[in-house]
Amino acid sequence: MEYVITPPAMPVLPVRGTDAVYPVHRIYCVGRNYAAHAIEMGHDPDKEPPFFFLKNPDNIDTGGRFAYPPASNDVQHEIELVVALAKGGTDISVEKALDCVYGYAVGLDMTRRDLQAEAKKMGRPWEVGKAFEQSAPCGEVVPARAIGHPDSGAVWLKVNGEMRQEGDLNQLIWKVPEVISYLSGLFKLAAGDLIMTGTPAGVGPVSRGDTLLGHVDGVGDLEVKVV
Repeated sequence: MEYVITPPAMPVLPVRGTDAVYPVHRIYCVGRNYAAHAIEMGHDPDKEPPFFFLKNPDNIDTGGRFAYPPASNDVQHEIELVVALAKGGTDISVEKALDCVYGYAVGLDMTRRDLQAEAKKMGRPWEVGKAFEQSAPCGEVVPARAIGHPDSGAVWLKVNGEMRQEGDLNQLIWKVPEVISYLSGLFKLAAGDLIMTGTPAGVGPVSRGDTLLGHVDGVGDLEVKVV
């Protein structure tokens, strides 16, 4: 096949314990999936079904350096458990959802909060606040066959050694199998899809020079320098 332009490289993530890589197809993000975070953002978690937004596959970054983006004076961190799918489909049952999972990773949903807030006020999509370059720093994928399917354990983020975000996977409003099942009723999920499962309370701004250290029990750590 001859292309009229050079096709972009496939975004990939490293896989723990192997030289092989995980190809990224789509990135789905669950909004306000921890009650305390929903409350800090001014919402009632008891009244809301799950909702989703997307990042672009090439928003993934594994270099450990996050370039502070243009057009914003309020870029914030959101630490998350990331689910990596090995297969997909439509209308997947909750009982079969975990059969679709290849593994898990630690990720950051970096957010231009000021641009997101403007979009919310005007009832517009969130892409300008969520889907910019390097907005999805991510660590290596850890296969589920090695760690199982974590459903409890600490999720936290430190900025320059100071704890900012703390939560537990058992605090997810919509659990991983429920998220996969619900999403599969809206989209045809596929191998290579990532799902960012939501962030605990404590989101806040970052500045150039900051060092972010995120952690998910049983999965690992992610360190990112803001430049």
